[in-house]
Amino acid sequence: MTLRSFINITMFRVFFKDAHSTTNGGMVTTGDPTVYRNGTAAVEAASLHRAELLIGSQLTPARSDERIEVISPYSEEVIGSIPRVTRSEADLALRAARAAFDDGPWPRMAPVERGRALIRLADALAERKDESALLYTLETGVPISTSPALGFVTDTILRAYAEMATDEHFTEQRRWLGSEVTVRQEPVGVALGISPWNAPVAGISFMIAPALTAGCPIVLKPASEAPLSTQVLAEAVAAADLPPGVVSILPGDGDLGAYLVERPEVDKIAFTGSTAVGTSIMASAAQRMVRVTLELGGKGPAIVCDDADLDALAGTLVRAGMGNSGQVCSAQTRILVPRSRHDEFLDRIVAEAAALTVGDPMDPATDLGPLTMKRQRDRIEDYLRIGREEGARVALGGSRPKGLDRGWFIEPTIFDGVEPGMRIAQEEIFGPVLCVLSYEDDDEAVKIANDSTYGLVGSVFTTDSERAERIASQMRVGQVHINGYGTCPGQPFGGFKRSGIGRKGGPEGLAAYLETKVVQRHR
Repeated sequence: MTLRSFINITMFRVFFKDAHSTTNGGMVTTGDPTVYRNGTAAVEAASLHRAELLIGSQLTPARSDERIEVISPYSEEVIGSIPRVTRSEADLALRAARAAFDDGPWPRMAPVERGRALIRLADALAERKDESALLYTLETGVPISTSPALGFVTDTILRAYAEMATDEHFTEQRRWLGSEVTVRQEPVGVALGISPWNAPVAGISFMIAPALTAGCPIVLKPASEAPLSTQVLAEAVAAADLPPGVVSILPGDGDLGAYLVERPEVDKIAFTGSTAVGTSIMASAAQRMVRVTLELGGKGPAIVCDDADLDALAGTLVRAGMGNSGQVCSAQTRILVPRSRHDEFLDRIVAEAAALTVGDPMDPATDLGPLTMKRQRDRIEDYLRIGREEGARVALGGSRPKGLDRGWFIEPTIFDGVEPGMRIAQEEIFGPVLCVLSYEDDDEAVKIANDSTYGLVGSVFTTDSERAERIASQMRVGQVHINGYGTCPGQPFGGFKRSGIGRKGGPEGLAAYLETKVVQRHR
């Protein structure tokens, strides 16, 4: 099975290795050691200490000698560094983007020309996919057996939007009461994209692809915790020969992001990250009526019905909740089970989680690597303490793994006896921690699932298709999976409630970077 099949069918297969997978049709499936070998060679030939920044589509030597150090979450040692972006460099990038929009060719190109540029970018990234995957593993701790999957997501997004770069997505002819009407979709202006550390390049692809397709120059601020793989993207942009000012990539901390959000050159903000930061960005953007797309936190509910096949779904749920060590906004971390089958289900998921291999992310046999940052591990340990204090029972894990004294590891953990109002059931932990909650009937299951300030992704497992559709229709989330867990990068993704505003991916993601203009010809 190719990686394309993995993505389209179930995302948990992307997050975890398949021991029987191979290379197929040029696609690297998860678990392929070729990625490890080729990626290592690629990185050995390059420097982990970068000296340039992408400003206005061009690689430029940094103005400051100050550096941001990249720390391995496995060795806890410095493994690389990047320039610390100065305010003057940020201003230069914004001015270049503004000039590219106001006076440059990019917004005025035929859509198909912009689509060709996206293909050039996708091709440039594809040539360095092994290097990018390895850097992603080194800086975040995601296992090398699975890191190539995010490269495939990036490639899919870029090429999907290139296919959307046609006139029919931007111009529509209508008639209204005898008048001829043209409805035009025009670029909103200069875009700012702020992306997270847990999927550095893939997260950016959901911003850069629709922005460029729409005709918007974009300034991107990746997280400072994972800048090395995004530097590969910067170099690919430079190789793609985009017009001046169209793309800038400025890795930096929260202070840089806050500065960029306030700048008057920005017309549109796309943010992926925590709800707390998203709320702050929305408040700031409201002062200037800047458009926003916010993809924020989640506390995914998985409803397991009493007729579900536990043998088929236990592994799915463990992977859906613990993939990338649980550092995924769409993770299914609230597992709702019928009281009548609670014990047998708990036994199965505990056995599945206990079988996961935790360790060196560079080892192709590893299922779970370390948390990306020490502060993230500290945060999770606080929640482990809170869960115990609230009265939940630790059915598995609950501490640091024995024998892994170095690295920011947490054991795969399962809390049982969790009540809906507990903090561990309400707040996003962002670690390999599952909460098992019990219910009596479908109505109570839906009520518990919706008892959350979040509404990003949910799932339902049952052999009754009508029952599945009924439950799915009642769940207040932006995406529901039936008898599986996954995503399709070409479809809209986003959430209800405090999980965000707007959608990324698909035509809906493109619409977020467009303004609608109506031209009516009266007779």
